[in-house]
Amino acid sequence: MAQVWPGEAYPLGARFDGAGTNFAVFSEAAERVELCLFDGPAADGEETRVVLEEADAFVWHAYLPGVMPGRRYGYRVHGPYDPRRGLRCNPAKLLLDPYAQAVEGKVDWDESCFGYRFGDPCSRNDADSARHTMRSVVVSPYFDWGDDRPPRIPYHETVIYEAHVKGLTARHPEVPKDLRGTYAGLAHPVIVDHLKSLGVTAVELMPVHQFVHDDALTQRRLRNYWGYNTIGFFAPHNEYSSSGHRGEQVLEFKSMVKALHEAGMEVILDVVYNHTAEGNHLGPTLSFRGLDNASYYRLAEDDRRYYMDTTGTGNSLLMHSPHVLQLIMDSLRYWVTEMHVDGFRFDLAATLARELHAVDRLSAFFDLVQQDPVVSQVKLIAEPWDVGEGGYQVGNFPPLWTEWNGQYRDTMRDFWRGRPGTMPDFASRLTGSSDLYADDGRRPIASINFITCHDGFTLHDLVSYDHKHNDANGESNRDGTDDNRSWNCGVEGPTDDLDVIALRERQKRNFLTTLFLSQGVPMLSHGDELGRTQKGNNNAYCQDNELSWIDWTGLRDDMFFDERGPMLDFVRRLSKLRTEHPVFRRRRFFRGDQRKRKARGARAKPENLPDLVWFRPSGEEMTDRDWRAGFNKSLNVFLNGDAIGEPDRRGRRIRDASFMLLINAHDGDLPFVLPPAPYGQLWIKVLDTADPLLAEEESPVAKARETVPVAARSIQVLRRA
Repeated sequence: MAQVWPGEAYPLGARFDGAGTNFAVFSEAAERVELCLFDGPAADGEETRVVLEEADAFVWHAYLPGVMPGRRYGYRVHGPYDPRRGLRCNPAKLLLDPYAQAVEGKVDWDESCFGYRFGDPCSRNDADSARHTMRSVVVSPYFDWGDDRPPRIPYHETVIYEAHVKGLTARHPEVPKDLRGTYAGLAHPVIVDHLKSLGVTAVELMPVHQFVHDDALTQRRLRNYWGYNTIGFFAPHNEYSSSGHRGEQVLEFKSMVKALHEAGMEVILDVVYNHTAEGNHLGPTLSFRGLDNASYYRLAEDDRRYYMDTTGTGNSLLMHSPHVLQLIMDSLRYWVTEMHVDGFRFDLAATLARELHAVDRLSAFFDLVQQDPVVSQVKLIAEPWDVGEGGYQVGNFPPLWTEWNGQYRDTMRDFWRGRPGTMPDFASRLTGSSDLYADDGRRPIASINFITCHDGFTLHDLVSYDHKHNDANGESNRDGTDDNRSWNCGVEGPTDDLDVIALRERQKRNFLTTLFLSQGVPMLSHGDELGRTQKGNNNAYCQDNELSWIDWTGLRDDMFFDERGPMLDFVRRLSKLRTEHPVFRRRRFFRGDQRKRKARGARAKPENLPDLVWFRPSGEEMTDRDWRAGFNKSLNVFLNGDAIGEPDRRGRRIRDASFMLLINAHDGDLPFVLPPAPYGQLWIKVLDTADPLLAEEESPVAKARETVPVAARSIQVLRRA
């Protein structure tokens, strides 16, 4: 080995400066730390060990001239091994750098990867794990970003598309085979064009941090497809790279971001900072556990051999540890500043607020995010729950945050499957969930609205199955939720019954119309626009195969879809309608009757009408009695485009067309009487979920007080002429 210089304690990780690399790693538990350099790939190559002589504030560091990008490395930590005290140092275990920007190889689950001998969790295993685990890689920081700029699309103009890097492109016939399922495949023009045609402004990627395929899954010949099993919070997952694993994955990821930015789309990462892939006390020793177990994890107070678990995955990160908080904040800043991502969706975010036991809205993590000049300026989306006590926190996150609105999902599913008594909740969700967000100063954009996501049924399966069918997961159908709030429209699974097929397609259009025309931020789950099915599997986390991947071939059992298909065209029209009309994407909550100025006589001006009015199908305004009637499943919503009351970016008052939504969730056709003349003399039908091929230029014109027939389980959208 050549020269070893003292180096610097900051920044953490391996940082190449053009002439050499500075290595720095934190461990308060260590008595000695060795940097291990490898010449060959994982499971091969000569290992050179360098003792890190310098340590400042428990950060061990050195600078090695001549160590270039692509060099593989890891750490060995000498120190106490006493699990009862939460100490698990063992130099026989090669450890990943928590700040590694790239990772090569994978874990093969040899016994040497574990700190104990199989069958005896209290034992110590001194078998060397180097040939059976991953290695960190030194990465070049240099990349030609050109004139790349973050799109910075306002929330009220945002349409989110949740996607899986591999599943989105793995079966696309127009993406070259060597690019399918990769970052480069996602950036391929045919995928970018598809997303743009849907009006997508932000791609929310399921986990791309380096993750591990669980041993229990690999034994069943399955994989951790979703990726919620992070081991490297700075490294893009190497399996999604088409160009190599020695830092090439970083360049490929950056190129993907650059391409999406050029198309006007933001990139949001689904991040998992609540736990790691090392699992519980029976899990492997891969990184954090061997570096400083007690500083990174929440340990059981009565016996520190064991781990607190509010995530259902075996462990939880210690959120009141300054080193954990530093790791998370450094990771977030890195992905924004170096990788140019535009926001984050935080998995099981309630766990991030647990300093001790309870969920604390004013926790240190939120304080750090609030004051951080980089992280506070990007999109921050919380999955506002975890599996711990008091973990369901929808509506309770700080004002800077938006939230996956689980109540929106549940209410819309209940309403369209015909559950009685859901009308009041339906109205609240449709208009932005002011009951959840208005009391703390937040606005409709705080609500990320969704009908489906990666977790649960796809949209097609939501209207095709009453029960989950998860047998392929190998857990005897015990996994996955039973609370699906789905309706199979009379037949479980695939059918040749044309009436059932037609009803299912109409129900899908109802869900999508509700989603895109609700106040808040719509999120579409990848493939729902193409009728993607998982054959009733509502927990496809381990299905890295055609069951989960989007089928782009155009053929399905019950309908033919291609780029001209009716469902895809319908979604495009819906998204365009929302984009063109700000009345569907207001920045402020409706005020309703608070905007009344004068009696609503025949001469009332449109701008003097309320911004929102609810009508019965008979044409009269809804009363408290109507809202309380559990059997009521239909209503007419007037949205006043002349009373938006918000300025545009230049301070000019926003005006828009006015609309009516005729919503019939009954199982029979209903006549709707249009409101009196002050609300509009003439109305044009622009959308009808019972007639998806309707063209606006061919639509009939309806007059005030006329009766309009609305088909069973359908929505009509009328625009004031």
